[in-house]
Amino acid sequence: MHIKISSQFKEKCPQFKGAKISATIINTPYCEALWEEIDAFTHILRSTETTESIKNHPVIQATRDGYKACGKQPSRYRPSSEALRRRLLRNLDLYQIDTMVDIVNLVSLTSGHSIGGFDADYIEGDTLTLDIGKEHELYTGIGRGDLNIANMPVYRDQKGGVGTPTSDHERTKIRIETTHFLGLINGFDGNISRLKNAADQLAELLKKHASARHIDIMFYE
Repeated sequence: MHIKISSQFKEKCPQFKGAKISATIINTPYCEALWEEIDAFTHILRSTETTESIKNHPVIQATRDGYKACGKQPSRYRPSSEALRRRLLRNLDLYQIDTMVDIVNLVSLTSGHSIGGFDADYIEGDTLTLDIGKEHELYTGIGRGDLNIANMPVYRDQKGGVGTPTSDHERTKIRIETTHFLGLINGFDGNISRLKNAADQLAELLKKHASARHIDIMFYE
């Protein structure tokens, strides 16, 4: 899978860097060991952060700035990493979906990066292009229905949008039967060290909890 960045997006977010992770995995409905890690991070987050301090996280702040540069208000369409942290800090439990989605959510929570997680077998073609959403562009977010992605960062395949830092698309979402995983880590801050740490953490969790094989990591900008 090739990743391209449109000239329009580069103009708005010149510092952006991303990481692509692909792997063959075995998904499961629930992983107790993974949730022990999630619960441990939840305890740390709730004891050290508040809903007001979230925006000071450098990666989340950079993602919010990227939304503004593209013309989208991040307070109305929150990036997923910010939304997940806010949920925990409102003393709500994290949604338990399946092991693969839960892994992606944990890395997003700990790193601050908004991460797209996809079933690669449902992506049309061999190229994804990171661009900016258009007015009236059709997009069905997972569990959100029709989502207004105008002026929002969006990855598109040959058929249309598959992922935004706010919500991935129903068409390419991870399923319990997913075996070919594709992850996209969005680094709006341009910090390659933070991006690599998040990619390494994701790869390690895939091996540990999803029996991952053939893991491949690539950075793009």
